[in-house]
Amino acid sequence: MSTPLKNKVALITGGSNGIGRAIAERLGRDGATVATTYARDEAAAKETVDGIENNGGRAFALQLELGQPDDATRLWDAFDAAGADYVPDGKLDILIHNAAAGSFAPLSDLTGENYDRVFAVNVRAPFFITQAALPRLRDGGRVINISSLAATLATPETIAYSASKGALDAFTLSLAKGLGPRGITVNSVSPGIILTRNHTRLMENPEAAAQEAKRVALGRLGQPEDVADLVAFLASDDSRWVTGQVIDATGGTAI
Repeated sequence: MSTPLKNKVALITGGSNGIGRAIAERLGRDGATVATTYARDEAAAKETVDGIENNGGRAFALQLELGQPDDATRLWDAFDAAGADYVPDGKLDILIHNAAAGSFAPLSDLTGENYDRVFAVNVRAPFFITQAALPRLRDGGRVINISSLAATLATPETIAYSASKGALDAFTLSLAKGLGPRGITVNSVSPGIILTRNHTRLMENPEAAAQEAKRVALGRLGQPEDVADLVAFLASDDSRWVTGQVIDATGGTAI
């Protein structure tokens, strides 16, 4: 079995379910030691770790609620504690910002509390987690941000979420320039509709899913593995000449 990420260490925020879990499993199969964060679903996090280890990989999980004061400091403290037997030097090669908070309110109904929560998780956390990671991240490493089609497609009903993902894409561009001299690439992956628990309505309603699929050039809705495989490419040496990009992973939605 090919292991292009052998001896690499990856951290994925929100890695216990959906896209994050698919990414964790794929990077584990590719040979990386995988750390995942989870907010509350300890059972799902354990399933993710067990699945990677049962396939011969190495993984560990750490509990962390993003969007809270000092979450960056607490994340790396938890990483060192949980990963003492896996990553004794505390270094890493791949940092993936996947955890996100949603918002389903138009501007007229949006509260300050909801806005602050979305930006704290989707923008502030990646900023300061990355800042604190700079001494840990090895030269030639990877930072990968999971963005959204909502950043570039008008979606008034998710205006705060959309704006936060637009900010994350801007962060990607500037960070790529800043970390370029160290050989670290920084890219965003922009999924469309992916059939995870966030889209239970579509998974339970084939007619509604078929209607949404009509907007997709490839004629179907996405699966978590569709995103994970792209992330695996960006995490590998094959992507060494790609940086500062927002890469569409929508199957050609709304083109």
